[in-house]
Amino acid sequence: MKFLLLVSVLLFPAGLVRSEEKSTSLKVLCWNIHHGRGADDKVDLERIAAVIRGREPDVMMLQEVDKNCERSGKVDQPAELARLTGMKQVFGKAMDFQGGEYGQALLSRFPLAGLKIHRLPGDGEPRVAISAMVETPLGPVMIAGLHLDHKNPATRDKQAEVVSVGLLKETTGPIILAGDFNATPDSGTLAVFRQPPWSVVAKEEPSATCPADNPKVEIDFTVLRGLRQEKPSIVLPESIASDHRPVLTIVAKPE
Repeated sequence: MKFLLLVSVLLFPAGLVRSEEKSTSLKVLCWNIHHGRGADDKVDLERIAAVIRGREPDVMMLQEVDKNCERSGKVDQPAELARLTGMKQVFGKAMDFQGGEYGQALLSRFPLAGLKIHRLPGDGEPRVAISAMVETPLGPVMIAGLHLDHKNPATRDKQAEVVSVGLLKETTGPIILAGDFNATPDSGTLAVFRQPPWSVVAKEEPSATCPADNPKVEIDFTVLRGLRQEKPSIVLPESIASDHRPVLTIVAKPE
């Protein structure tokens, strides 16, 4: 028996044991990446990818992502981030922009299926939520990202209602929704997701997410249906790579 235990330690070192621990939880990263443009006004996807690799998320919801746009060097950012992180990706276009497309991306260690783009009401910049199904160690989970209106609270509230109703219609299973809500915790927008079956994941302090170089407002959130947070989310202390700080959340099945 001692020999078998020794062999298992040699064959499965500490770095691999962690993947077994992951089977009981999912690590979720949400980040408005500002098309990779940082506080130094440089577009640097490798810098974004380095932050992601350092945290080893299972799934990610990214907002303000460019695909073949002039301002970001005609780079397919979802594909490039997938390459740099070793993850799979899908992209949801919100609008055409500078010869390319602008929108959101979902990245995952696991295969993604059934991408859907949910067009949201409102004038001005087109807004969407995107969703896909992921077969995870916790079972099938819908992951979804959103980026709501930044000007009109009434529009944001309506957009939140549309997202809530739309996602709940699509699956009876667990949902992880995360993104840039452009709304504070006490807003009507977040109130939509404080009603069952939704729950808004609490954060450790400091909880402000924007602007990244000196955060003053908390507008980036993770919302769950049919799952629980293992502990409060943390806002990562990344102040250069984007104009928002990323939010890391660990979720698990209900107890």
